Amino acid sequence: QVQLVESGGGLVQAGGSLRLSCAASGSIFSIYDMGWYRQAPGKQRELVAHITSGGRTIYTDSVKGRFTISRDNAKNTVYLQMNSLKPEDTAVYYCHAGSIDIWGQGTQVTVSS
Repeated sequence: QVQLVESGGGLVQAGGSLRLSCAASGSIFSIYDMGWYRQAPGKQRELVAHITSGGRTIYTDSVKGRFTISRDNAKNTVYLQMNSLKPEDTAVYYCHAGSIDIWGQGTQVTVSS
């Protein structure tokens, strides 16, 4: 059973940066498409960024130019670099292995104004 463990969340002021990490167990991480989602209080979970096994990326419009998703297959890890953070980025961020529909436990990101 593959497990995903997120880390790197926290409290940051507007304009600041955070880097989220998602470490996956298992030896075939490289074939998974991976995504970062977020869910703010009272809102639906939404896709933030996605990276295919081949490294192709897509982003939701609100984070384009500010967030970068990347992966290190040697470390079984996917990252989300978040720059120029805004209060509206506040949410619980979840890692998702799309190929096998596995979710991490989530990590809280809070951006103060």
